[in-house]
Amino acid sequence: MRNIRGKKVLITGAASGIGRELALQLAAEGADLFLLDVNESGLNDTAGAATLLGGQVIFRYCDLTDSQQISNVIRAVLDEWGYIDILVNNAGVAFYGPTHTMSTDQWDWLLAVNLLAPIQITRELLPSLINRPEAHIINIASICGIVSGSRFSAYQVSKFGLLGFSEALRAEYSRQGLGVSAICPGPVSTRLFESAPCGRKDKKTPVPPRWACISPEQVAQKTIKAIYQDKGLCLVGWVAYVLYYLKRLAPWSLDLAHRFGRRKKMKQKAEQLQQSAKSKADKTNSSELRAKAA
Repeated sequence: MRNIRGKKVLITGAASGIGRELALQLAAEGADLFLLDVNESGLNDTAGAATLLGGQVIFRYCDLTDSQQISNVIRAVLDEWGYIDILVNNAGVAFYGPTHTMSTDQWDWLLAVNLLAPIQITRELLPSLINRPEAHIINIASICGIVSGSRFSAYQVSKFGLLGFSEALRAEYSRQGLGVSAICPGPVSTRLFESAPCGRKDKKTPVPPRWACISPEQVAQKTIKAIYQDKGLCLVGWVAYVLYYLKRLAPWSLDLAHRFGRRKKMKQKAEQLQQSAKSKADKTNSSELRAKAA
């Protein structure tokens, strides 16, 4: 794409994080925006900030787990503009914890937002997109769609699926001039995982260290560059690059890291059990001594 000025852009998950920053940077480039989110107050803030940068800004509440709401919003977009030039499937949620602790409802919720909604939105807009010169689809995936870790299986399944969907679309529609980019950042400084439901007993979710994180601004900058350059896969951040090349060139190293983590965890559990047993023994001995003294 040679110029974003005047292009019609639909962004999901625009209330915060990467979606908000993309809205602001695209508005600064002169694009007209149609913003969606389930967070109405955050959406209002984003829309207000984007309006100050110029261009038309329309925003709507939309629950991406409701397929009828999605269809209604797509109809509203097409009624308003008649077409879309750039689609950004950005909205995403997460769940942290052992796979077996996730309920069916939690699986359905996460896959609906992260995978099924982007598929539905894309399918309903494809007739419009393929008739536009230089149209583009952006799917905000993750390095978790390439390299797996532990206790994020549902999130990873959704991102693997989104990455596969992006590759399939690019293979099918690139000959018609439709660009498709999958954006795969490493850890980003958002509250995605901190605010995620947790299946652990202690309800703690891991927070990536600051030195490993990139900002939403960096992701947005790389995303806009991917639109201009029509990049199929866009890695963002040094962590994403390291993990990507480890997966491609030395996949055994990732298995080794998982095994080391498992051994460390088992050692910690053994120490906890030992400490618990010692504490119980001390309490028993103390009770026996008091009984003898009495």
